[in-house]
Amino acid sequence: MRTREEKAKMIEDLKQRLSEYNVIYFVDILGLDAPTTYALRKACHKGDVKLQVVKNTLIAKAMEQSDKDFQELSSVLHGSTALMLSDVGNKPARIIKEFRKKSDKPVLKGAWIDEGVYIGDDQLDFLATIKSKEELIGDLIALLQSPVKNVVSALKSGGHTILGILETLSEKENN
Repeated sequence: MRTREEKAKMIEDLKQRLSEYNVIYFVDILGLDAPTTYALRKACHKGDVKLQVVKNTLIAKAMEQSDKDFQELSSVLHGSTALMLSDVGNKPARIIKEFRKKSDKPVLKGAWIDEGVYIGDDQLDFLATIKSKEELIGDLIALLQSPVKNVVSALKSGGHTILGILETLSEKENN
């Protein structure tokens, strides 16, 4: 039995974690045996995702005390709940999808991604396709570079055409 002080400390630690991350997945891993759970933890660690199993009552209290609005996600706090914490929105979903090629767990209960709320396992495919901030920046840079590349290319090819016309005109004048 934990003392009131221990529970208060755990809630405070959990509240701190919830405030640190902009990507929080609520998953069910109940029924995974020890080796499979270890494999999931290893996959999460490799993908820079923190996996933490916590009692629903402690999660609920930490969510209530948090600065973030988790109200919609309180409905997913039933049964066994583990948190997957990340800085990249699609990483936990991709880990879950990859892991479920061998197992029927983890099951996505809900997710909080940059203030967006997603509830239910049917959201998993969508969440796996969300682009990360780095991917979006890369796409934006490519889009911005594209017109510049086209202009430079046109100028280069146009330069040869103009040069050719000038040479032809100067040859005609000389003749």
